[in-house]
Amino acid sequence: QVQLAESGGGLVQAGGSLRLSCAASERTFRNTAMGWFRQAPGKEREFVAAITWNTGRTTYADSVLGRFTISKDNSKNTVYLQMNNLKPEDTAVYSCTGGTSTRNLGAYWGQGTQVTVSS
Repeated sequence: QVQLAESGGGLVQAGGSLRLSCAASERTFRNTAMGWFRQAPGKEREFVAAITWNTGRTTYADSVLGRFTISKDNSKNTVYLQMNNLKPEDTAVYSCTGGTSTRNLGAYWGQGTQVTVSS
């Protein structure tokens, strides 16, 4: 069972930046891609960004394109989400996930980390 551990959430003012990290206990054929989802209070969980371990191919939600960057460090089995120019509407619990492709995530989930952006 792959375990994912997120870190890096917190409180930041609008326009600020945060970097989230997600460390995977291992990389297997079941988690060849990693991604981030978020869920705000009273809203459904939504996709944020994803990346493949091998090629580094990335995909983003339109709402974060140009502001967020997903990256990876294969040597550390860690995926990062650099969030710049944060907006109050980015406030949510951010969860890391793994799967067999960037379109097929959700096999594994981390515990989530809170990101709060004040106006």
